[in-house]
Amino acid sequence: MVRRIEGPTRIPVPGGKVIDEYVGRVNSGDEQLSIAHMVAPPSWEEPAQTPEFAEYTLVLKGSVVVEHAGGTTVVEAGQAFVSEPGEKIRYSSGPSGAEYVAVCLPAFSPDTANREE
Repeated sequence: MVRRIEGPTRIPVPGGKVIDEYVGRVNSGDEQLSIAHMVAPPSWEEPAQTPEFAEYTLVLKGSVVVEHAGGTTVVEAGQAFVSEPGEKIRYSSGPSGAEYVAVCLPAFSPDTANREE
């Protein structure tokens, strides 16, 4: 069955980052995966997390900085990255901010992101 999604639900987060979820637990009730468009201001950062889901991210503008066990990876516009479930990661944006699309399998949930305080 085809379902058209009229638009996203904006999910409030601190630090000036904007998350518009198109598919996922909040906007469409899907638990299998989530698709969100995100815009982060310059030098935005979030706490480290060890998510229980895989995240596939396509950077559209700017850059996303990913800190992980193997070091730090800068992902520029036109590039993508994958983080696996159980991998401790920390995201931030580069000096010009970042615009990106993230797909999570299963769908993102604050309870399964396992963010550090």
